[in-house]
Amino acid sequence: MISNYVKQIREKIGHMPMFVPSACLIIYKDNKVLLQKRADDKKWDMHGGFMEPEETIIETLNREIKEELNIEPINPELMGIYTGYNKYPNGDEVYMCRNCFICREYDGEISFNDNEVLEIKWFHIDNLPSNMHECDRKVLEDIKECIIQKKPIIK
Repeated sequence: MISNYVKQIREKIGHMPMFVPSACLIIYKDNKVLLQKRADDKKWDMHGGFMEPEETIIETLNREIKEELNIEPINPELMGIYTGYNKYPNGDEVYMCRNCFICREYDGEISFNDNEVLEIKWFHIDNLPSNMHECDRKVLEDIKECIIQKKPIIK
C-alpha cells in the first residue's frame, strides 16, 4: 500500500527523487530470513514501508507489518539505519533512510492479501535470492555482524 502522504507528494512532483524515512523488518530464525516477493517488480524484498506524518518509526513498522503480513512483531530490535536509492517500476525515485529492525518472534498467523505481496519464503542468510534489490542484499548481509556485535549498524 502506497502511503497517502507519499501519494499526495507524488501528485505534485511526479517521479522526481524524494527523500523518505521508512521502516523495515527482518524476521530471522535458524539462520533464515522471511522475504516477500513484491507484486510491482517481482523482486524479493524485506517487509516494511514509508513513514506517514505524525507516526513514530515503531508505529510505521507495526502498521506496515500488519498491512503486509497480518502479524505483530514481538520485541523488534534496531538492526541498523541504512541510506540508499531506489527506482520503482512506475518511475518513482526515492532516497531512503531505512530504519531496519530484526525480530525472532511475532504474534498472529502470516497471511497476505494487500496486492503488494505475491509470495513469502524463508531463505538461508548464506543463500539469498539473486532477484532482489542490491540495497536489500547489503542490509541482509549485515545480519551476522549485527548478531555477533549486538549493536546497530549505521550505513
